[in-house]
Amino acid sequence: METLQFDYLVIGSGIAGLSFALKASRHGSVAMITKKDRAESNTNYAQGGIACVWDETDSIEDHVTDTLAAGAGLCKEDVVREIVREGPDRIRELINWGLEFTRHSAMHDEDGYDLGLEGGHSKRRVLHAGDLTGQRIEQALLSHAEKHPNIHIFEDHIAIDLITLRRLGYIDEEDRCMGAYAFDRTRLVVKAFSARATLLATGGVGKVYLYTSNPDIASGDGIAMAWRAYARIANMEFIQFHPTCLYHPKAKSFLLSEALRGEGAKLLRKDGTPFMELYHPLQELAPRDIVARAIDNEMKVHGDEHVLLDISHRDGSTVRDRFPNLTKTCQQYGYDLTSEPVPVVPAAHYCCGGVLTDPSGWTGIHGLYACGETAHTGLHGANRLASNSLLEAVVMAHRVALSTSNLHEFPQPGEIPFWETGIATDSDEAVVITHNWDEIRRFMWDYVGIVRTDKRLARALRRIRTIQEEIHRYYWDFTITSDLLELRNLATVAELIIRSAIERKESRGLHFNLNYPNKEDQGWKKDTILVRSI
Repeated sequence: METLQFDYLVIGSGIAGLSFALKASRHGSVAMITKKDRAESNTNYAQGGIACVWDETDSIEDHVTDTLAAGAGLCKEDVVREIVREGPDRIRELINWGLEFTRHSAMHDEDGYDLGLEGGHSKRRVLHAGDLTGQRIEQALLSHAEKHPNIHIFEDHIAIDLITLRRLGYIDEEDRCMGAYAFDRTRLVVKAFSARATLLATGGVGKVYLYTSNPDIASGDGIAMAWRAYARIANMEFIQFHPTCLYHPKAKSFLLSEALRGEGAKLLRKDGTPFMELYHPLQELAPRDIVARAIDNEMKVHGDEHVLLDISHRDGSTVRDRFPNLTKTCQQYGYDLTSEPVPVVPAAHYCCGGVLTDPSGWTGIHGLYACGETAHTGLHGANRLASNSLLEAVVMAHRVALSTSNLHEFPQPGEIPFWETGIATDSDEAVVITHNWDEIRRFMWDYVGIVRTDKRLARALRRIRTIQEEIHRYYWDFTITSDLLELRNLATVAELIIRSAIERKESRGLHFNLNYPNKEDQGWKKDTILVRSI
């Protein structure tokens, strides 16, 4: 087994991992491992933008208030206030790194950025780079990381497990992370990455559901690895379903940004009747959980497989200028966004829970940090305010970098044991992996989706435990593959979501249970925290 030694290990290559790597590289060597191509991340698919107080008509208090309202009583107000307050400084850093936000065509000064309006926001505060903000961020950060002599990027490496003292058998000592084992998908070998400080920045869990806006890599790897390492996991019942993914058999994971509704797009039944006024005073600009449940209800009540999103009443050239990528992609699937309604359905989009961290990104295990969608800081509460995710990622990456800048406080890891394969053999039953993968995603969509019941959740828990037994046996009997590792993580994350949903006996934010349809502040205004027994 090859052992590679670095000062920092970053697992994931989105905005959180890249932002941290660029800052940590000032203090030591950085290894960044990513499952596929270095640009493949949830960040790369983010269309809307970054919410930030930028205009003089806006205020920190307004942004905090909007975030708290969306979070349905579970946001940590001190965390919200700190992240919102730090936002403008981090935005300026992104600009200095080469990110060019869209400006008003007639203005060229710093205050001339075109600020978008999205659901739940009381002011226009979403900075964007056309409708490809995430891709532009990824490109800007990667261009610097690739040229930095202290940053070493390992593509096609999927992390297997964290290396901790507890994993190595030192039960009586205070636990510490010393890096991770990773599977080199190209050479088909396991490597050990030794590091003083490790950051989990693996993104979300969307692939646990049948329909998702997330890329294929979003299998919750960081959350699953942290759970196996005995880190605490919080609020996994709060899965945000984006209301509007394009409904087309070939339009895999294509999101129609919330910014469309911010610019006036209406939601319609298939017969052309608008319906959002029946569900919320803000109509199309209501928080995402309300819009997603409204669409889900309309589809079930009327027996339709989709609803319609219509911005054809706006000037066509304005729509094309503001949403060039959306317009082009819709055309590829036979729809003219500027002149006709397009079919949409909700899809799993964002995980508001994750690895529980303090305001510095620390997980409670020495040397182990988490940020971005993998982490739960308390910013999002029971429902994420639109475009707060990229803001949180860049702010928390900065905080982790500050917390880990004094390397002398982080001891050099000791000798890392070899990865043992035992008597594992190559599998001739790969169908087991594909079948279980498909089954998990289908019953999670049916039983643990937008609307839940106690019976559905109990059925899901029984099934996931049976599948996990099969995966456990398969994992130890056969040599590992990337598909097996992702399935193992997917099953772990599914169980965490199900167990968290079962524990919450109310409906709040993104968690809606027909058996408990009301929000109950008495006794339930608290986080759901899962702790793995030793």
